[in-house]
Amino acid sequence: MNAEIRELEPKALWNKFADLNAVPRPSKKEERVIEFMKNFGESLGLSTETDAIGNVLIKKPATAGYENCKTVVMQSHLDMVHQKNADTNFNFDTQGIEMYIDGDWVRANGTTLGADNGLGVATIMAILESKDISHPAIEALFTIDEETGMTGAIELKGGWLKGDILLNLDTEEDDEIGIGCAGGIDITATRNYEEEETPQGKTGYSIAITGLNGGHSGMDIDKGLGNANTLMNRLLFDGFENFGLRIATIQGGSLRNAIPRESFATIVIDSIHKDAFEYEINELIQVLKNEYAVTEKNLHVEISVIDTPEKIMELGVQEGFLKSLYAAHNGVYTMSASIPELVETSNNIAKVTVGNGALKIACLTRSSVETSKIDLTNKLRATFELIGCEVEASGSYPGWTPNTDSEILKVLDALYQKLNNGEKANIAACHAGLECGILGQNYPNMDMISFGPTIKGAHSPDERASISSAQKYWDFVLEILKNIPKK
Repeated sequence: MNAEIRELEPKALWNKFADLNAVPRPSKKEERVIEFMKNFGESLGLSTETDAIGNVLIKKPATAGYENCKTVVMQSHLDMVHQKNADTNFNFDTQGIEMYIDGDWVRANGTTLGADNGLGVATIMAILESKDISHPAIEALFTIDEETGMTGAIELKGGWLKGDILLNLDTEEDDEIGIGCAGGIDITATRNYEEEETPQGKTGYSIAITGLNGGHSGMDIDKGLGNANTLMNRLLFDGFENFGLRIATIQGGSLRNAIPRESFATIVIDSIHKDAFEYEINELIQVLKNEYAVTEKNLHVEISVIDTPEKIMELGVQEGFLKSLYAAHNGVYTMSASIPELVETSNNIAKVTVGNGALKIACLTRSSVETSKIDLTNKLRATFELIGCEVEASGSYPGWTPNTDSEILKVLDALYQKLNNGEKANIAACHAGLECGILGQNYPNMDMISFGPTIKGAHSPDERASISSAQKYWDFVLEILKNIPKK
């Protein structure tokens, strides 16, 4: 299946991507891809090092005529988001990604593709391996665990890198040059509760929400996409208010940085209300489908009678839980006042679990303004603490402040126009979390820029990479390396 990918142009890029995608590399489990990258650097006879956390640094000297140019750090992250469709049989811990061509797109078979940030990694690998690409001295930095905590960037020590310019290859629109990004923080609310014996005279149901697009909880948060957790809460809240619905279990969403696509719940209703409940919930399901008719054409909600669960959630805790999820902010919180159309602050209610006497709500809050991030964090904390939850704020990382006077920005801006018949690039900050802001803490004088090929649907099984864009991007990379400023 992956053989046809290797025939795509530019072959140097796609072959390295195919090599990389054969290596399992989910976040937090990068041991194999770290070893793969070390072996790759050493096989080329290049200086190859790893640091204590697992970041890999491969150094390649300048080609002839470029010795007096500034040293460039080319940087991408090794890990990938592991998301799959519910009906896809796939083990991210043991299997390589199965890719196929769909018109101008490379896709994966029911899973995330890993183009985020695998195409960046593959780009750097191809340049390290090349014998005919002109470039200055390169420090190739491959970080770990970008997707679930930015751990690699956070743990990277000052002084390891000597480069003057950082090219971060993790932007997902080929006409965009990134000069800033949002910071983020994980918000986790937990509490235990007493399970109650299910009374007699109850009918059990399962409710399954599937078919949502999902997507990147930063880049796609303003697109009006459905969040499976908030949609499930609407169904459960309505059933509780009108029919005394009781919750047995909920399993919704998976990763903090992915808008949740699916949610599954088991509940009980008084059997005497069975017909009225089924009528009401099906009416509400149709309301949801109408509301999301444009953005979520494949939204599917299935309700089925099941064996009555033996245990249900404590009544008082359940009421507070449902109301807190309704009150908790999800989606765009504020838009930037200084950068048009930029989401400033947002929250993704990413994962909700209920069962066995414990509930957990996991969120990822993003903002390009630190004070606004703190404000929304406090709002969420207050919301969940009101129902007796323990709330932990962890994994905070800073945003990347734009520098419109950047020397490397001027180089990229001019080259983009030259290569695209005078068309100007979109010079922008993004609402995703890039590693530049974190790296800048230990390397404050490094001139940083971000760019990449067009990738759609990142963090979801609909992730796809544009073939024509990859060629455009590759040509851009080669021109940038030939035009790095002198020392």
